[in-house]
Amino acid sequence: MTRRGSYAKGVAKREEILRVALEVVDRNGMRGTSVRELADAVDLTQAGLLHHFGSKEELFLSILTVRDEEAAARMDGLDVIDQFLTVIADNARTPGMVQLFTSMAAAATSDASHPAHAWFAERYVRFRTSLTDTMRRRQASGEMPDDVDVEKLAGVMMAVSDGMQLQWMLDPTTDMAAHVRLVWELALRSAVSAPS
Repeated sequence: MTRRGSYAKGVAKREEILRVALEVVDRNGMRGTSVRELADAVDLTQAGLLHHFGSKEELFLSILTVRDEEAAARMDGLDVIDQFLTVIADNARTPGMVQLFTSMAAAATSDASHPAHAWFAERYVRFRTSLTDTMRRRQASGEMPDDVDVEKLAGVMMAVSDGMQLQWMLDPTTDMAAHVRLVWELALRSAVSAPS
């Protein structure tokens, strides 16, 4: 019985840490967030905090995972393209999360042994596949021209999204969502107006 109670307390503490970490990282960004600050915020030692995650990188990866899950739950019912465009617009209100995502993606991409490498690789495949499948359904229903190469368009939209996040971090007046939506609209327009 004690073991089960300890496990439940551990799960509850981990959830508390993630809730607090989401707020702190959103406010301070990855570089401005220390393990000490997070540990203090949840009344743990640094070792106690890392006991729940193993490392700072694993903690940050858990934060990104929770952020993705919360975004998906908020937008349940929207198709993937509308979710994608909504998340990009929402990112402008979460600068610390954009910084965390971009920093972790860069580190994970350049180092296959990084704790987040597999997570990012799987995430890109999953989102690219979801975008592609949604566009194919739109083609089948007549909402989208048949001559659009949906696999390439999905990759381009993801690349534009990531690139706009970098530009926005340098210049917060940049409207990330407007730029990604422009690419989406141009792809549809050029497919419609392409000569046969």
